[in-house]
Formats: sequence, C-alpha cells, structure tokens
Amino acid sequence: MDVKECALTVIDRLKNEYPLADCTLDFDEAWKLLVSVRLAAQCTDARVNVVVQDLYAKYPDVNALAEASPEEIEAIVHPCGLGKSKARDISACMRRLRDEFGGQVPDDFDTLLSLPGVGRKSANLIMGDVFGKPAIVTDTHCIRLCNRIGLVHDVKEPKKVEMALWKIIPPEEGNDLCHRFVLHGREVCTARTRSPYCERCCLADICEKNGIDSEKEKL
Repeated sequence: MDVKECALTVIDRLKNEYPLADCTLDFDEAWKLLVSVRLAAQCTDARVNVVVQDLYAKYPDVNALAEASPEEIEAIVHPCGLGKSKARDISACMRRLRDEFGGQVPDDFDTLLSLPGVGRKSANLIMGDVFGKPAIVTDTHCIRLCNRIGLVHDVKEPKKVEMALWKIIPPEEGNDLCHRFVLHGREVCTARTRSPYCERCCLADICEKNGIDSEKEKL
C-alpha cells in the first residue's frame, strides 16, 4: 500500500469511527472562531469554550470587542494562559476587521494570514469550518498521528506536514480528516499516556509505528 492508498484508507476508517467531524471550539459567527482559535494556543478547547462566554457577554460583536482595550480583554481571557499576548492580538485583529473589512472575516487565505495573531492553522480552520473551502489544519494531533501512521516521516514542522498532506489527500477531505485526527488523538492515539491504545485502534493494521513496535516485541 503506497502513501496515497494509506491516506484514503485512513480517511474511510476514521469516517466510520467518527461520523461527526465538527470543530470542538464553540462558535456561531466567524469572528468568534477567530477569537477562540487564538485563545486555544496552549489551552484546551473545553476551557476556551467556557472563558469566551464571559467575553462575548461583555463584547457581543466585532465593534464592541474592537473598542475594548487589550487590558480589558486580558482580564477576561487570562485563564487561557498567555493572556497578555493573546489579548493584544485579539484587540488588534478586531480593529482590523472593523476598520478594513466592515466587521466581516475575509474569506481569502492570504488576507487571513495578514491579520494579527493568525497563522496557517487558524487561517485553515476558518477557511474550512466557516467558508467550506479545502483546508488542512496541522495541529499537534494531526502532526503526531501522521508521523505515527506513516503519512509523513519525521516531519514535525506544521507547514511541511500540511504541504505533504495536500499531495496525498483529496482537497475536500482535508478539513474533516483533521477534525477526526483530533478526536482519534484524544481518545486512542494519545500523547499523554505512556503508549497509545493500539489494541482498540481502527488503524492498527496499517499504522507504521504499530508495526515497528510489534516487531520490537518479537525480538
């Protein structure tokens, strides 16, 4: 099985395992996802979903949040960690949206990258979940699983993993696959346990790392 065939098998099996492939950050407007994904850096999505409730209650739209000072924003979002830098980016980003885009989140990838605090991961998430366009979000789960399975080899830089996946994954599958990587990475192919739960993994027979570890056990 070559890497493209492996990728298609991974897609099919994870679809069966996790039929719903939704973003785990709560949002009902594009700008809210932009805020939440910035807060999610080095913080759990679950905590972000709680913290933003107070933020949006006080600042219910782009204009209101753009008027808030970074210090006012930090006072609310500090439980997410890195509060000062995150608040600064959110403030600057909302002001750009207000002043240059009429309060709307742009649907162009490069324009998104020009916004304060927005990197490739955030831009891809917006493109896929908000605008329904092809996207590959290379977060820590995606990078870990792709290396373990064998879709990439010893590639840890997010952009390099993203570029490698674009070559082997149908564009329309990328966004949902990355959401499923998150679910599988949390439930089965974990990082925080001593070893992943290979015995209940739907990818065990095609996973490169599992095969290597099995051979080691025989020695």
